[in-house]
Amino acid sequence: MNLIESLTTEVGPRLAGSEADARAVQWAVRKYRELGFDKVWTEPVTFRNWERRSEGAEVLGEHRQKLVVTALGGSPGGTVEAEIVRFGSVDELRAAPAGSLSGKIAFVDTVMGRYKDMTGYNGVGSARSQGPSVASQKGAVGYLMRTVGTNYSRVANTGMTSFGEGVQPIPAAAVALPDADQLDRLLKKGPVRVRLALDCGWGGEVTSYNVIAEITGSKTPREWILLGGHLDSWDMGTGAVDDASGIGITAAAAKMIASLPVRPKRSIRVVAFANEERGLIGARQYAVAHAADVAKHVLALESDSGSGRLYAFNYSSAAEGGPFLESMKNLMGTLGIEHAGGAGGPGPDVVPMAGKGAAWAWFGQDMTRYFDLHHTADDTFDKVDRQAIRQNVAAFAALAYMAAQYDGSFGSAKK
Repeated sequence: MNLIESLTTEVGPRLAGSEADARAVQWAVRKYRELGFDKVWTEPVTFRNWERRSEGAEVLGEHRQKLVVTALGGSPGGTVEAEIVRFGSVDELRAAPAGSLSGKIAFVDTVMGRYKDMTGYNGVGSARSQGPSVASQKGAVGYLMRTVGTNYSRVANTGMTSFGEGVQPIPAAAVALPDADQLDRLLKKGPVRVRLALDCGWGGEVTSYNVIAEITGSKTPREWILLGGHLDSWDMGTGAVDDASGIGITAAAAKMIASLPVRPKRSIRVVAFANEERGLIGARQYAVAHAADVAKHVLALESDSGSGRLYAFNYSSAAEGGPFLESMKNLMGTLGIEHAGGAGGPGPDVVPMAGKGAAWAWFGQDMTRYFDLHHTADDTFDKVDRQAIRQNVAAFAALAYMAAQYDGSFGSAKK
């Protein structure tokens, strides 16, 4: 909790490529050294920068009123005024005739359900990631969407979008849930004209850093159990649950292991990944830089689902059974965490390594309230669940330590 508080208070929001992102890198290096890890270093990560400067929207005409919106990451800037056309889903938008949205603003109004896992998010995420590109192909001059979230306060969830090759980028924004409902009611009374004004866009190439710390193994130091989280956040809240919590959980778990009187056989590596939010950039470049050692990343585990309690676990070769699985069932059972065979998968920043064959572990985390906060101005330190964080740290430390001590193999994610 001290680490999470420090990062969110002393650095605050950490948009990749920003001045605050650079301060976050310095913060991570300093904290990892203060925690007493054997090695701490950085590896450069280069990417194209995107900035948000200002944003706004309003209904025009007889029912003139402001709307609460936030630009989607990757959106170009610009001001458009046009009639909105509502679609219940991206699939409905895709089915619109070619050119039918010429001069219009597409409004995708898909409701996200509240679930314990990623079900709700997976069901509507394409409205953000693909919707603007589809709308542009249909002739739209702008794009609005019901925010991907479950918070009925007037906050909107940002997040990344992209435009297909050859597709004209158009201003794209998410609308807070109460404002999306307001648009729906207004549309029932007749045509609705909206002004959308965004000042944002892509700049030049910048460099950030993956920050890496290591506890050297006593027997096979060139084999690693990797614990990861991402250091960057969006720029609206202070990135407390996404993902300062993951940074705190993984560093604290490794510190617990480092404090034991006997070092684990394998090394424990902690990675604070750069620029996860705009496409796993740090993770992708890490996987390339360490491609020759992927097989030596014996097991990789990430914390990037907030600060809720863990309720399930799995790993890529668990279906093979064996003594490690039985040990984990017993140990995790004491923390209220059950084995969920066939469930889960690699965390976002583990995906590039898993694609090259690295084995992964997974914890199911209660995300019932997570999407009230995700990518919004409400993602602040006061929302972090202190008791759940304790359980998370215990589970991450236990699994990492046992995996580091285990004499067997966890196989390959490519099996």
